[in-house]
Amino acid sequence: MTLTIDGVYKQFGRFPALTGISLDVRDGEFISLLGPSGSGKTTLLRVLAGLDRPDHGCVFLNGVDFLALSARERRIGLVFQQYALFRHMTVARNIAFGLEVRPRATRPSRAAIQARVSELLALTQIEGLGDRYPAQLSGGQRQRVAVARALAVEPQLLLLDEPFGALDAKVRKELRGELRRIHDATGVTTILVTHDQEEAMALADRVVLMNQGRIEQIGSPAELDTAPASPFVFTFLGETNRLPCEVTAGAARFEGFVAPVISPAGAADGRATALFRPEDTRLDAGPHAEGLPVRIVEIRGRGSLRLVECQALSGHRLVAELSEAAAGAFEAGQRVRLTARRVVIDTVAAARPDWNPEAGGRGAPAAAAH
Repeated sequence: MTLTIDGVYKQFGRFPALTGISLDVRDGEFISLLGPSGSGKTTLLRVLAGLDRPDHGCVFLNGVDFLALSARERRIGLVFQQYALFRHMTVARNIAFGLEVRPRATRPSRAAIQARVSELLALTQIEGLGDRYPAQLSGGQRQRVAVARALAVEPQLLLLDEPFGALDAKVRKELRGELRRIHDATGVTTILVTHDQEEAMALADRVVLMNQGRIEQIGSPAELDTAPASPFVFTFLGETNRLPCEVTAGAARFEGFVAPVISPAGAADGRATALFRPEDTRLDAGPHAEGLPVRIVEIRGRGSLRLVECQALSGHRLVAELSEAAAGAFEAGQRVRLTARRVVIDTVAAARPDWNPEAGGRGAPAAAAH
């Protein structure tokens, strides 16, 4: 099964929700549509589900015009954030509903429906709950029922719209692993809408990162991390430090150290703002340490890691992520040196007569770093 989305536009009043979306989804693939609120990801999902119609563009499934089919004819499994279970039906009846309402000619036998329900109860690990009602279930159990109900009709496409948004962090993390296991067991092509970067990166074969109705980048989680296509991609996917630099021949020069530029390829030489991750940052306190002089402001816990907040002499606040053991060698108020392993370049600033890369950009206006 190949799903082809070609030049899809959708506008609500004067607001352009989708501006020329094109995407190919492979058979059995798990795709995450990731982006901030208003980026168009849910609108795209609704177009695929038949709940909205695009103003322009085409969608084909195995060469068939998907937009010409009704929502029922598309064989879509839908899972929403709010479960949408029938409160007056048991778990088993909720799961069986899509099969029971089929026209008589295509409706499975009662025994076949019961067998399918039992299979899905086992797959979603809620055996023994078939006779309960939704009000008797936890949030995580209800979402498992919703996934089982969506799979009951053997959809050719499973669409999930923020399915874990109403759950607490612990349950959300548990269900992420379960959803990936279910996907691998069924092989159904799956498209997940989420604004949670960790969720998208943990689940998807490929991530489609959207912003303002368009696609910023498509790639595997590793590709988005190691080769971000734009500063937006880099900043959206994690905490980011910003520091003025001078770009020369693919390298960013700071006071006391140089770091390779990983994006964009062929960044123009000149004054710029560099972006880098706390986990790509290193602190050294030895007498011969190289790097940008900084003072440690605070050391705070994060599981087995520690986040170390520092202030450069130029006034910039920077965060380093260190192992618990490595962070134990430092203390608040200590003066150390900071380096970055790799950087992404934001807008290259116009040259200024007082710009001095060896001084860490201390002649730069404050806007250069923000």
